[in-house]
Amino acid sequence: MSKALFSRRDFSRTIGQSLALAVAAPHLLASNPKDRATASSPAASGVIRISANENPYGPSPKAIAAIAACGGIAARYPDVAHREMCDALAKLHGVTRDNIVLGCGSGEILRVADVAFLAPGQNAVAAEPTFEAVLEYARVLRAEPVKIPLTADHRHDLPRMAAACTSKTGLVYVCNPNNPTGTIVTRNEMAEFIPRVPATALILIDEAYYHFVEDPGYETALGWIREHPNVVVVRTFSKVYGMAGMRLGYAVGAKETIARMRPHLLNSNANAAVLSAAETSLGDTEYVASCRERINGTRQWLMDQLAKKGWQVVPSQTNFVMIDMTRDVRPVIESFRDRNIEVGRRFPSMSNFLRVTIGTQPEMEKFLVAFREIAATGSSKAA
Repeated sequence: MSKALFSRRDFSRTIGQSLALAVAAPHLLASNPKDRATASSPAASGVIRISANENPYGPSPKAIAAIAACGGIAARYPDVAHREMCDALAKLHGVTRDNIVLGCGSGEILRVADVAFLAPGQNAVAAEPTFEAVLEYARVLRAEPVKIPLTADHRHDLPRMAAACTSKTGLVYVCNPNNPTGTIVTRNEMAEFIPRVPATALILIDEAYYHFVEDPGYETALGWIREHPNVVVVRTFSKVYGMAGMRLGYAVGAKETIARMRPHLLNSNANAAVLSAAETSLGDTEYVASCRERINGTRQWLMDQLAKKGWQVVPSQTNFVMIDMTRDVRPVIESFRDRNIEVGRRFPSMSNFLRVTIGTQPEMEKFLVAFREIAATGSSKAA
């Protein structure tokens, strides 16, 4: 079948559909991310959603236009689009298509890694707390989850994680920056850690929040793949690219490691619309930088406001923060819900800490007003 039928490079043939959508829903193509967030956010119905580490500004306007132009290819399987997306990512990261796999969100990538590298009787080593998906999938495979508590400053304890690895370890998971704490593993710490993990164990490094990091001591783990083929880096379009609802993630690794994962992926696991939007987003670096600047700026503002009143906040390099409420956060979460504000869930190993996603500046100002009210009724600390 002709490539012209479903190559995103031919989307100009259906650009009229994009223009029609712009007339029907001009807010979708607004150049101001803040304006689009107001139109599309749950806050439009009175709910402030700062619970799931989403980008409140949504996708790039150019990505929205690319989505709108997909009507002409909706009837076709996105095989060519899939290959083109892999090629675009390979070019971005200086690898080949054989070093890339796409997933239905990074969640599919994490599940596939477990399936490919774990078996009953093996174990998976991870921090506690961290993003839970890898250990949840491990349990399904009857592999043993090995949880290593964070350090006193809420960071990965890499020496203990390396020491926990044995001949039964099939996978080691490092979320960097970490969800839910927002803390990082530095390049020097990673350099000491990776060689200490057995070469037979996959080192799965989740960099979902990579784009928000400003700490000069941080570095992507992509540079380790050539020397250590057991390293795989996972990225997502759900965070800074603003496409959490569209589901696209990917992994970068050595050819032989990726080949071991590939058979476990779903066929046609990425739709034409998200592939078009994602490839367009990669080229819209100005928009990505704008989102990072807005979100990081609001994060710093919030942390400064809380610090002025003596509240302890875990230093974050992500689009969320964890606030020490000095008491169990379950009733705190309910109190926010009563005020139409959705905040993060309770993490059992950090039950006094409230995770809050960074929304728009107006959303966070409303959050702070509610925070002061709730804190005043339940804590001796000044609000």
